[in-house]
Amino acid sequence: MRTRPAAAACADEGGAQAGRIRHLDWVEVQGQAARIADAARAAGAPQTLVAVVRGGMGPALLLAHQLGVRDVRVLEVTHTLDDSANAAKTCEPTVRNPASLGAVDGLDVLVVDDVAGTGQALASAVRIVEQAGAARVRSAVLVVNEANWTGNKPPEEAVTWIGETVRGWVVFPWEASAAKRAEGTS
Repeated sequence: MRTRPAAAACADEGGAQAGRIRHLDWVEVQGQAARIADAARAAGAPQTLVAVVRGGMGPALLLAHQLGVRDVRVLEVTHTLDDSANAAKTCEPTVRNPASLGAVDGLDVLVVDDVAGTGQALASAVRIVEQAGAARVRSAVLVVNEANWTGNKPPEEAVTWIGETVRGWVVFPWEASAAKRAEGTS
């Protein structure tokens, strides 16, 4: 796991499904978050949420309110080189400022991200939280992109709660303006 930005893309990653883009709206995102919150509540609500920065911040905020969790932390783990559709990826996830996690020893933690592409960034975040001493660590993503998945386990085994599974790039409502600019339709 890297602790500084990588200079170049990994030759064999990124762009697996060029041209296939799924645009989610706020109603879909809220529905996915509500389903994840229901499942988390049924399994025992976490004490702390950790948002994988940046994409996990929106879903973590929704889940925090739905679960009544006030302790929300952030952890910056990135794997893509930029925000464009089918962006190239670094060979390994990049972790910045792991100290932003704070003390989680003995806590029940839910790690939240918007999307799991390869699954490596989420796995890195989970590993960091486990190594920090959390008593229980679970994970949730709104979307898994099966087209890019490279995890050792299938997504359903590697991620505790998944809102939706797709094959292709996903654009979330908070990314819509950037996506339109990239497509030249702003």
